[in-house]
Amino acid sequence: MEIQWYPGHMAKAKRQMKEILKVIDVVLELVDARAPESSHISDIKDIVGEKPIIRVLNKEDLAQKEVTEKWQNYYKEKGIISFSVDSVHKSGIKEIIGYIKNIKKQKNGVVRCMVMGVPNVGKSSFINQLAGRKSAKTGDIPGITKGKMWLKVNKDLELLDTPGILWPKFEKRDAGVKLAILGCIKEEIYNPEKIALILIKFISLKFRKELMERFKLDSPGNPEDILREIGEKRGCLLAGGRIDTLKASKIILKEFRDGKIGKISLEEPCDNEFWEIYNESVDDNQKSIF
Repeated sequence: MEIQWYPGHMAKAKRQMKEILKVIDVVLELVDARAPESSHISDIKDIVGEKPIIRVLNKEDLAQKEVTEKWQNYYKEKGIISFSVDSVHKSGIKEIIGYIKNIKKQKNGVVRCMVMGVPNVGKSSFINQLAGRKSAKTGDIPGITKGKMWLKVNKDLELLDTPGILWPKFEKRDAGVKLAILGCIKEEIYNPEKIALILIKFISLKFRKELMERFKLDSPGNPEDILREIGEKRGCLLAGGRIDTLKASKIILKEFRDGKIGKISLEEPCDNEFWEIYNESVDDNQKSIF
């Protein structure tokens, strides 16, 4: 069974993007460097047609450097133009501006770029750094930037900010799970405890040491035991001394998103055994994740 989640305002946003394409020269698609394919807008070609697309792997500081390099090599082989950036510390921004300047040489007048991406992928911070000023509203709530917002970077470059969008269906369950882990889907849409347990299982297989050190765990255990121990260590207690596993789930999800557990990539170009097994083993009962 396919995961479905597609708010009406996103369909409207896509229609508006199509309407304004006639004045757009290039599209900057931001993806999360920790899961570039899962956070890639799967129907972007349907929206922008033949407009050139630059794929920007944002939040590179939170991903494993060697994995991000694998993704860039993979995209190069596929003929996809890509850059990796850290919008918070401005790493990689100059390279993108340099590439856009080359487009300017082939065009008379201002180069107009449309910035696209899933909710909470870091578009506002990216635009702030690209524009060299704090002019876009930023926040951690998916879809906070709304409406049309043109920003003039210089006399040769203008940016159009757009609302975060998703697509009608997640064909693979793991894509929706990874977007939930990354905070690209609103919390009321998914079950935080089930998402946290999947994340714990993934991290404990590949980054057990980092997980144990961050939460000062006494022993490995299974995901459920680890979640309860995290709750106990962080004082997530309910009446009667019971562990508040929901609160503990939100803690581990936030600390992963903030990079406090370590630099962790959720997917690689050619090595996704964990997620392949997950997709094969999941049954219809798992639909309660969303």
